[in-house]
Amino acid sequence: MNRICLQLFLSFFKIGAFTFGGGWAMISIIEKEIVDKHHWIEREEFLDLLAVAQSLPGILAVNISVAVGDKLRGMKGSIVAAAGCILPSFMIILCIAIFLTPDLIKNNPTLSAIFKGVRPAVVALIIAPVISSAKAAKIGWKTIVIPIGVALLIYSKWPVVSNPILYIVTGGFFGWLWFSHHVKSLQKVEKEIRKEDEEL
Repeated sequence: MNRICLQLFLSFFKIGAFTFGGGWAMISIIEKEIVDKHHWIEREEFLDLLAVAQSLPGILAVNISVAVGDKLRGMKGSIVAAAGCILPSFMIILCIAIFLTPDLIKNNPTLSAIFKGVRPAVVALIIAPVISSAKAAKIGWKTIVIPIGVALLIYSKWPVVSNPILYIVTGGFFGWLWFSHHVKSLQKVEKEIRKEDEEL
Protein backbone atom coordinates (compact mmCIF):
# COMPACT_ATOMS: atom_id res chain seq x y z
CA MET A 1 0.00 0.00 0.00
CA ASN A 2 2.79 2.44 0.94
CA ARG A 3 4.63 1.53 -2.27
CA ILE A 4 1.61 2.49 -4.40
CA CYS A 5 1.22 5.76 -2.49
CA LEU A 6 4.90 6.54 -3.06
CA GLN A 7 4.52 5.77 -6.77
CA LEU A 8 1.45 8.00 -6.93
CA PHE A 9 3.29 10.86 -5.23
CA LEU A 10 6.42 10.56 -7.40
CA SER A 11 4.46 10.19 -10.65
CA PHE A 12 2.27 13.21 -10.02
CA PHE A 13 5.24 15.16 -8.65
CA LYS A 14 6.92 14.59 -12.03
CA ILE A 15 3.73 15.68 -13.80
CA GLY A 16 3.33 18.78 -11.62
CA ALA A 17 6.94 19.83 -12.27
CA PHE A 18 6.06 20.60 -15.90
CA THR A 19 3.74 23.53 -15.24
CA PHE A 20 4.41 25.41 -18.49
CA GLY A 21 1.23 25.68 -20.53
CA GLY A 22 -1.20 24.64 -17.80
CA GLY A 23 -3.30 21.48 -17.58
CA TRP A 24 -3.54 20.68 -21.29
CA ALA A 25 0.25 20.73 -21.63
CA MET A 26 0.40 18.06 -18.88
CA ILE A 27 -2.02 15.63 -20.53
CA SER A 28 0.62 13.82 -22.63
CA ILE A 29 2.79 13.32 -19.55
CA ILE A 30 -0.19 12.21 -17.43
CA GLU A 31 -1.26 9.69 -20.09
CA LYS A 32 2.24 8.21 -20.39
CA GLU A 33 2.56 7.89 -16.60
CA ILE A 34 -0.83 6.51 -15.57
CA VAL A 35 -1.85 4.62 -18.74
CA ASP A 36 1.32 3.51 -20.55
CA LYS A 37 3.86 3.18 -17.72
CA HIS A 38 1.92 2.10 -14.61
CA HIS A 39 -1.31 0.81 -16.28
CA TRP A 40 -3.39 2.25 -13.46
CA ILE A 41 -6.32 2.94 -15.82
CA GLU A 42 -7.23 1.97 -19.39
CA ARG A 43 -6.93 4.46 -22.26
CA GLU A 44 -10.72 4.73 -22.76
CA GLU A 45 -11.18 5.27 -19.03
CA PHE A 46 -8.52 8.00 -19.18
CA LEU A 47 -10.46 9.74 -21.94
CA ASP A 48 -13.65 9.67 -19.82
CA LEU A 49 -11.69 10.90 -16.80
CA LEU A 50 -10.22 13.71 -18.89
CA ALA A 51 -13.71 14.84 -19.93
CA VAL A 52 -14.95 14.80 -16.32
CA ALA A 53 -11.82 16.54 -14.98
CA GLN A 54 -12.11 19.27 -17.62
CA SER A 55 -15.81 19.79 -16.83
CA LEU A 56 -15.30 20.10 -13.06
CA PRO A 57 -14.04 23.27 -11.34
CA GLY A 58 -10.38 23.34 -10.41
CA ILE A 59 -7.05 22.43 -11.98
CA LEU A 60 -7.24 19.69 -14.63
CA ALA A 61 -4.14 17.78 -13.46
CA VAL A 62 -5.20 17.94 -9.80
CA ASN A 63 -8.69 16.67 -10.64
CA ILE A 64 -7.16 13.72 -12.51
CA SER A 65 -4.70 13.02 -9.67
CA VAL A 66 -7.53 12.92 -7.11
CA ALA A 67 -9.57 10.51 -9.25
CA VAL A 68 -6.64 8.16 -9.92
CA GLY A 69 -5.53 8.26 -6.28
CA ASP A 70 -9.06 7.49 -5.11
CA LYS A 71 -9.32 4.51 -7.48
CA LEU A 72 -6.05 2.99 -6.27
CA ARG A 73 -5.99 3.80 -2.54
CA GLY A 74 -9.14 5.73 -1.64
CA MET A 75 -8.89 8.95 0.35
CA LYS A 76 -5.22 8.42 1.23
CA GLY A 77 -4.33 7.91 -2.42
CA SER A 78 -6.23 11.06 -3.43
CA ILE A 79 -4.40 13.20 -0.86
CA VAL A 80 -0.96 11.79 -1.77
CA ALA A 81 -1.50 12.15 -5.54
CA ALA A 82 -2.93 15.69 -5.21
CA ALA A 83 -0.03 16.72 -2.94
CA GLY A 84 2.47 15.37 -5.46
CA CYS A 85 0.76 17.30 -8.26
CA ILE A 86 0.48 20.60 -6.37
CA LEU A 87 3.85 20.70 -4.55
CA PRO A 88 6.22 21.32 -7.51
CA SER A 89 3.97 24.05 -8.93
CA PHE A 90 3.83 25.71 -5.52
CA MET A 91 7.63 25.52 -5.16
CA ILE A 92 8.29 26.88 -8.67
CA ILE A 93 5.82 29.77 -8.26
CA LEU A 94 7.29 30.57 -4.83
CA CYS A 95 10.81 30.71 -6.29
CA ILE A 96 9.62 32.92 -9.18
CA ALA A 97 7.83 35.25 -6.74
CA ILE A 98 10.97 35.55 -4.59
CA PHE A 99 13.74 35.72 -7.19
CA LEU A 100 12.20 36.67 -10.54
CA THR A 101 10.30 39.81 -11.45
CA PRO A 102 8.75 40.70 -14.84
CA ASP A 103 11.42 43.38 -15.34
CA LEU A 104 14.23 40.92 -14.59
CA ILE A 105 12.86 38.38 -17.08
CA LYS A 106 12.38 41.07 -19.73
CA ASN A 107 15.80 42.69 -19.29
CA ASN A 108 17.83 39.49 -18.86
CA PRO A 109 18.70 38.10 -22.33
CA THR A 110 19.31 34.55 -21.00
CA LEU A 111 15.97 34.31 -19.17
CA SER A 112 14.11 35.86 -22.10
CA ALA A 113 15.69 33.32 -24.47
CA ILE A 114 14.71 30.43 -22.15
CA PHE A 115 11.06 31.50 -21.99
CA LYS A 116 10.94 32.11 -25.76
CA GLY A 117 12.35 28.62 -26.30
CA VAL A 118 9.72 27.09 -24.02
CA ARG A 119 6.79 28.58 -26.01
CA PRO A 120 6.90 26.28 -29.07
CA ALA A 121 7.42 23.25 -26.80
CA VAL A 122 4.27 24.21 -24.87
CA VAL A 123 2.29 24.48 -28.11
CA ALA A 124 3.45 20.97 -29.08
CA LEU A 125 2.52 19.63 -25.62
CA ILE A 126 -0.99 21.07 -26.02
CA ILE A 127 -1.51 19.85 -29.62
CA ALA A 128 -0.30 16.27 -28.93
CA PRO A 129 -3.05 15.35 -26.41
CA VAL A 130 -5.70 16.96 -28.62
CA ILE A 131 -4.74 14.60 -31.47
CA SER A 132 -4.45 11.51 -29.23
CA SER A 133 -7.76 12.32 -27.49
CA ALA A 134 -9.48 12.75 -30.86
CA LYS A 135 -8.20 9.33 -31.98
CA ALA A 136 -9.25 7.66 -28.72
CA ALA A 137 -12.71 9.28 -28.96
CA LYS A 138 -12.96 7.94 -32.54
CA ILE A 139 -13.55 11.40 -33.97
CA GLY A 140 -13.59 11.09 -37.77
CA TRP A 141 -14.44 13.29 -40.72
CA LYS A 142 -18.17 12.99 -39.96
CA THR A 143 -17.91 14.02 -36.29
CA ILE A 144 -15.00 16.50 -36.45
CA VAL A 145 -17.49 19.25 -37.30
CA ILE A 146 -18.74 19.20 -33.67
CA PRO A 147 -15.46 20.13 -31.88
CA ILE A 148 -14.49 22.57 -34.65
CA GLY A 149 -17.92 24.24 -34.54
CA VAL A 150 -17.85 24.52 -30.74
CA ALA A 151 -14.30 25.91 -30.79
CA LEU A 152 -15.25 28.56 -33.38
CA LEU A 153 -18.36 29.57 -31.44
CA ILE A 154 -16.35 29.94 -28.20
CA TYR A 155 -13.69 31.92 -30.09
CA SER A 156 -16.34 34.18 -31.65
CA LYS A 157 -16.92 36.04 -28.34
CA TRP A 158 -20.61 36.37 -29.23
CA PRO A 159 -22.98 36.69 -26.26
CA VAL A 160 -24.35 33.40 -24.85
CA VAL A 161 -22.99 31.11 -27.64
CA SER A 162 -19.35 31.83 -26.69
CA ASN A 163 -19.85 30.56 -23.13
CA PRO A 164 -18.02 27.18 -22.67
CA ILE A 165 -20.42 26.21 -19.84
CA LEU A 166 -23.23 26.02 -22.41
CA TYR A 167 -21.40 23.28 -24.32
CA ILE A 168 -20.42 21.35 -21.19
CA VAL A 169 -24.07 21.21 -20.10
CA THR A 170 -25.32 20.49 -23.65
CA GLY A 171 -22.72 17.75 -24.15
CA GLY A 172 -23.63 16.16 -20.82
CA PHE A 173 -27.35 16.29 -21.65
CA PHE A 174 -26.97 14.65 -25.07
CA GLY A 175 -24.58 12.09 -23.57
CA TRP A 176 -27.25 11.21 -21.02
CA LEU A 177 -29.88 10.93 -23.79
CA TRP A 178 -27.58 8.65 -25.82
CA PHE A 179 -26.86 6.48 -22.78
CA SER A 180 -30.57 6.26 -21.86
CA HIS A 181 -31.45 5.25 -25.43
CA HIS A 182 -28.86 2.45 -25.42
CA VAL A 183 -29.98 1.21 -21.99
CA LYS A 184 -33.59 1.04 -23.21
CA SER A 185 -32.47 -0.77 -26.37
CA LEU A 186 -30.54 -3.33 -24.32
CA GLN A 187 -33.50 -3.83 -21.96
CA LYS A 188 -35.77 -4.38 -24.98
CA VAL A 189 -33.38 -6.99 -26.42
CA GLU A 190 -33.18 -8.75 -23.03
CA LYS A 191 -36.99 -8.88 -22.77
CA GLU A 192 -37.24 -10.38 -26.26
CA ILE A 193 -34.60 -13.01 -25.41
CA ARG A 194 -36.44 -13.91 -22.18
CA LYS A 195 -39.73 -14.12 -24.04
CA GLU A 196 -38.21 -16.47 -26.62
CA ASP A 197 -36.70 -18.64 -23.86
CA GLU A 198 -40.08 -18.84 -22.09
CA GLU A 199 -41.80 -19.88 -25.33
CA LEU A 200 -39.21 -22.61 -25.83
